[in-house]
Amino acid sequence: MKGHAVVIAGGGPTGLMLAGELALAGVDVAIVERRANQDLAGARAGGLHARSLEVLDQRGIAGPFLAAGQTVPRCGFAQVRLDLGDMPTRHPYSLGLWQNRIERLLADWVEGLGVVFHRPLSVTGFTQDEAGVTVATSDGASLRAAYLVGCDGGRSTVRKLAGIAFAGSEATASHLIAEVEMREAPPLGVHQTARGTYSFGKRDYEVRDGEVVFKEGGPIRVMVPEARVASGGEPTLAELRAALVAACGTDFGVHSPTWLSRFTDAARQATAYRDRRVLLAGDAAHVHSPVGGQGLNTGVQDAVNLGWKVAQVVKGISPDSLLDSYQAERHPVGATVLRLAQAGAALLRTDDATAALRDTLAPLLVMDGPRQRLAGELSGLGIRYDFGDGHPLLGRRMPDLDLVTADGPQRVYSLLHEAQAVLLELGDARIATPPVGPWVKRVRAHCDGPWLLPELGAVPPPTAVLIRPDGYVAWVGVGNACGLNAALRRWCGVGLA
Repeated sequence: MKGHAVVIAGGGPTGLMLAGELALAGVDVAIVERRANQDLAGARAGGLHARSLEVLDQRGIAGPFLAAGQTVPRCGFAQVRLDLGDMPTRHPYSLGLWQNRIERLLADWVEGLGVVFHRPLSVTGFTQDEAGVTVATSDGASLRAAYLVGCDGGRSTVRKLAGIAFAGSEATASHLIAEVEMREAPPLGVHQTARGTYSFGKRDYEVRDGEVVFKEGGPIRVMVPEARVASGGEPTLAELRAALVAACGTDFGVHSPTWLSRFTDAARQATAYRDRRVLLAGDAAHVHSPVGGQGLNTGVQDAVNLGWKVAQVVKGISPDSLLDSYQAERHPVGATVLRLAQAGAALLRTDDATAALRDTLAPLLVMDGPRQRLAGELSGLGIRYDFGDGHPLLGRRMPDLDLVTADGPQRVYSLLHEAQAVLLELGDARIATPPVGPWVKRVRAHCDGPWLLPELGAVPPPTAVLIRPDGYVAWVGVGNACGLNAALRRWCGVGLA
């Protein structure tokens, strides 16, 4: 029986990101993936939000993604454009980049880190004991691991076998989405009619003056509502033709689908993200309407929250109880994502009352206060984990400040490339700090620029901060080290002075 410290079920964006995080920490990790390679039919989902780009920046791998994508200086909510230009980040934009390309770039990264893939296989069962998990795969073999993480999508086998409830709301509407060829040119763009909201676009596009401009040729991306709610089964080309005729009066001679799928406005969330040695991340933990494009991004950020915690437990640095913080931190984030997706989907309904509500809300949402609040939630920049009261930085993402260190100029995020916690001491004042252990990077630096947070604006600069490997501030010092020892024990391991 082959053994690994961690087995991940599913090699999509969430599973790949988690594998990279674990491999950076020196953990033996393997991905069980049903596809024979990383090829993905169709472009699938598209887009990385600002916080996801920051996460990639923290690991030093944002460059290839930025080079391959198109930056758009906004995010959207129910067709309301929310400007990101004044958000305090190095990435005040969304990145247009299709999922097939995102996966390929992540796969290149994890393959370079030596992650093992078991293909083309799927997880068919598992048993847990006090020492680990025995994972059954579709070839009749077994893998042994300390932990199993289900990143295997909304119909997660791991979640179902773990007996974790998937609570939420049933679908009230369903849509078909596809990449196809059409004999007649459809009207590009998003259209709202009494028959529903539908759209046509191209996989290939560029951004000019902040606007998306589709290129000539290539397949058509179509999204069209279904007359009746359908929640199961693989859709057919005949169903797509019928839906196009019902919504548009014609099927535009649709043919040769590269990819055809169905989504609904159902919103469900796992009641628990953990059952002993089995954990869930990404769509296995939460599904919702794709309105707002948060699914892939939430999964990537789940992975970054979970990876370093599993690594520290596997390596004996931290107790198993550290993994409980994954549920405590990410379940509320998932609930917020579901709420936003449900609200956005509801506002896209085409009845007169919803149209009136949408028209009423639209001018309010672009006002600075509401815009910054909503954009912060959609982009991930506004996330705050509950670490208790204190400095406004506590529990929030660390700003990517320009620093001057003994080794020369550095950015804060460059200190996080190895997925290691950082104790950053600032200015000339020296505070009495305890030994931090070999797994915490200690850096002294000067920073002259302002400390800005989304929505809050300028915050008082501290004299020291403890930054977790995922880039969130776990402790803030203002002239002294009060509370640092407790924070080091909680987040950075046992046995600290």
